[in-house]
Order: sequence, then C-alpha cells, then structure tokens
Amino acid sequence: MSHRVARIVVMGPSGSGKTAVGAALAVDFGVGFVDADDLHPAANVIKMESGTPLDDDDRLPWLDIVGARLAASPGLVVACSALARRYRDRIRAAAADVRFVELRVSREELGRRMRSRQHFMPVALLESQLATLEHLERDEDGVAVDNAGGIIDVAARARALLDATTRP
Repeated sequence: MSHRVARIVVMGPSGSGKTAVGAALAVDFGVGFVDADDLHPAANVIKMESGTPLDDDDRLPWLDIVGARLAASPGLVVACSALARRYRDRIRAAAADVRFVELRVSREELGRRMRSRQHFMPVALLESQLATLEHLERDEDGVAVDNAGGIIDVAARARALLDATTRP
C-alpha cells in the first residue's frame, strides 16, 4: 500500500462519475475533496449553461486554480475533467506529484447520465468534451478505470490500481 501523500485528480467527461468516485476516494485516502466545477468563474458557468464549449482562454485560469488548490493541500482529491494532456500538464505544473484517475464510460452511458441529472453542463456539450478527450498516456502518472458497477467498487478498483503503480 502506498504511503505517498494523496493528491489525486479524478478525470473524465461530464457524466463520467468524477464527483461520486472522487468523494469516495477522498474518504478512502482520508483527505479532503473538491469538485472543480465549484471553482469555475461565473463567466465559465454561464458560457456552459448557454451551450457554448469552453476554450483554452476559459479553461487555463480555472486549471491554475485547481493546481493551486492541490499544491496547497497535504492531501486532496479533486474531480476535474482534465480532458486534454495540456490541461493535465497545467495542473502538474502547480502540483508535480498529482496522480490521475481517468474514469472511462461509454458515450451512450454518458449521455444517459447527463440527461438524468441537474447540472449546468447540457448534454449538447458532450460531443465537444469527447472531441477534446485525450486518454492518459503511458508516461502520465495515473490509472484508467471503467466506471461500471457501484461507486465504492469503482473507487476500490481505482485505489488498488493507484497502490499497485505508485512511483517513488
């Protein structure tokens, strides 16, 4: 089992279960939890609510906030889309020891989940999120987990993979 400080970003497109799995992982690691949706400036939320995808000018200052929150904490799990490698690199620039848990969910299931919840992100933006998504690469410190089954089971699989792949 890892004794390394837990700074984890649970990533994936809207509807992938970042908040639920991230909150369960935070409990498991005994650290705090932040949903990065709560860190968006109001202008970003308004833009998404209107069905307009964010661009890098919108995302980069938000990602800097996410990275700063991670860096300032002795241990923290953050639910954050972090869809593209350049976004994860931006977070890593502030918190070099952050690890990522990519939640993988089918397009159909993402759409179903998004239609069944109250959230500022409309289903219409799912395609733009999937077009932006770059899966974790081999050289990135993180793991990919299929988000199928119960939340606790998914979090336990993520934790086991993180523990098995801990880097010094």
